[in-house]
Amino acid sequence: MRFTVRRQGEDTPAFVIRFKGQVRGWLNRCGHLPVELDWQPGEFFDSSGLYLICATHGALYAPDTGQCLGGRCNGQGLVAVAVAERDGWVVIDEEGG
Repeated sequence: MRFTVRRQGEDTPAFVIRFKGQVRGWLNRCGHLPVELDWQPGEFFDSSGLYLICATHGALYAPDTGQCLGGRCNGQGLVAVAVAERDGWVVIDEEGG
């Protein structure tokens, strides 16, 4: 799911995924260049469903840690957005936990 967060005074695209039963939030920005990852709106996983992929560069990221796993991300991982699941809803976790 795509959404927007306010970072450094600017609206920044972000997304949340569920991987192995856990929700994770990330800024929707490749580690290589500031382009959005999704290859279709809201579609972030590669064809195997195991990795997040940048549609522009083919960079692969671990969905649970955001770590760069290969491609043009050059070791630059994704930037996390703190999210939590409360009463069946995914929310931005302003408390950071």
